[in-house]
Amino acid sequence: MSRTPVLEVNNLSVGYETTKGLLEAVRKVDFSVYENEIVGLIGESGSGKSTLAYALMRLLKNGAKVTGGSVKVLGQDIYNMDPETLRKFRWSSISMVFQSAMNALNPVMTVEQQIIDTLRFHNPNISKKAAFEAACELFELVRIDPSRLKSYPHELSGGMRQRVVIAIAIALKPKFVIMDEPTTALDVVVQKSILDQIMELKEQLGFSILFISHDFSLVSEIADRVAVMYSGRLVEVADSDTLSTPEGHHPYTEGLIHAIPRLTDKHTKLRGIPGNPPALDKIPSGCAFHPRCKYAEAACFTEAPPIVKTEHHSIVECHLHAKVGGARV
Repeated sequence: MSRTPVLEVNNLSVGYETTKGLLEAVRKVDFSVYENEIVGLIGESGSGKSTLAYALMRLLKNGAKVTGGSVKVLGQDIYNMDPETLRKFRWSSISMVFQSAMNALNPVMTVEQQIIDTLRFHNPNISKKAAFEAACELFELVRIDPSRLKSYPHELSGGMRQRVVIAIAIALKPKFVIMDEPTTALDVVVQKSILDQIMELKEQLGFSILFISHDFSLVSEIADRVAVMYSGRLVEVADSDTLSTPEGHHPYTEGLIHAIPRLTDKHTKLRGIPGNPPALDKIPSGCAFHPRCKYAEAACFTEAPPIVKTEHHSIVECHLHAKVGGARV
């Protein structure tokens, strides 16, 4: 695998302006995504995954703002771009498949017009005929009959709408695509079909992916590396092939692995993680996971955990791993 980064996130923090003051949903996050790599980002609802995704696209809304750090895509800091440069950079270099296809598509425009508008905005010299031909090719890539280009979003099934959103995201052949729960609310057969399609497109077009989901088993199956997010922090980044067993991982990751049903093992007993993730205005001191952690000790309550490298090729933020001999990063 090439080690050329397409995404570099350094010490990134994102907060929301509220009546209670600035509440941070993403707190000093560091990670990279490399060429031809899929990185999975997982965590419970409210962990900060979608806020992070919108920050990477510089599409923050609802009072959210970056309070520190930087985001570089293909070596360029997107927060130092002027608005016109940013508009051209989005979709041509970095794009996003949004969580809800119905909300991402304009309900009063045909999907053909929405694809063609994307193509012509970034290439004003393209003819209508060439843009239409490109739209047909995109539909064929995502396995939709080009005759459906004349359809409005409500005339398509959920799976087809999701494929249209994917077609728009790859229309300009970006090098990096963020996919924010692209198979949410789809049945398992359609979900599998779309995941297979994503993998084929990635190999065919050569883009990197940040795949965001709350489905641990799905992400660990398709990703090269998995980043685990809890209460706005990345508590672990691990190679996906190390995630078949819970041993050697962050206690939160361990809990997620124990909660995965295993149909082939009759003796496996599911164990959920007790408690709930903290609200933004009630993040515990020390390690934010300590109220739910069975390994918590005195230091976990008061001291921010160190970042250590484990034998499982993971980067873990945890007092326990530092105590048992992990190498501090």
